[in-house]
Formats: sequence, structure tokens, C-alpha cells
Amino acid sequence: MQRRIFELQIEHRDLDDIVARLADSPNIDQLLITRLKKRKLQLKDQITKLKSALIPDLNA
Repeated sequence: MQRRIFELQIEHRDLDDIVARLADSPNIDQLLITRLKKRKLQLKDQITKLKSALIPDLNA
């Protein structure tokens, strides 16, 4: 599970770089940027869920 989290974090960071470069380009494709940002949010949610699954349940 740690490996999957690491892979998702890399993908999230890569998308962040891509979005930043696209935002600086003269021909901005807002739809593409919106889609990439949505994917980043999905990745962040997945990362959060996986990390919370690693935390032991203290009530058990």
C-alpha cells in the first residue's frame, strides 16, 4: 500500500507541474487545465484514503 501511495504522490506532483506549465503558456486550454485539476483532486482523495487505512484503529 505504501508503494501505491508513493506512485499516486508522484502522479499528483507531475500533474501539478503540467498544470503550472500550461497556465503559463500563451494558448491556454482551460478545459484541459480543469480536467487535470480534477484528476489531481481525485488523486489527493485516493492518497488520503490510503493513508488513513494505514492508521491503526485505536478503538479495536
